[in-house]
Amino acid sequence: MDQPAYVMDQSRRDTALAAIVERSVQRGWKLIVVHVRTDHVHVIVGGELAPERIMNDLKSYASRILNQRGFDSPERKRWGRHGSTRRLRERKNVAAAMEYVLCKQGDAMATYCGEAR
Repeated sequence: MDQPAYVMDQSRRDTALAAIVERSVQRGWKLIVVHVRTDHVHVIVGGELAPERIMNDLKSYASRILNQRGFDSPERKRWGRHGSTRRLRERKNVAAAMEYVLCKQGDAMATYCGEAR
């Protein structure tokens, strides 16, 4: 890493959450759960694109909004190059992932909970 780890305060977490919700609506994706933590983000989302493309789009859009709101400079790196992109094909897997994201991460920070499919 050529920059210190990115740490989000409550304002940054709230902004990143709003950006993820906004982008999901724009793209017509089924946003199920989001939990923006101090140093990482969990998202459960359904869409027609490959999970990696959705993840990269959400990261890019959240970064753009954080930059526009003046939180950081455009040179600031926030996200790891990769991330987990598991496909959840069964309702029980979605429910287990929701439980993990919302209840197994410690105190809730910035969260969104829609409806599971």
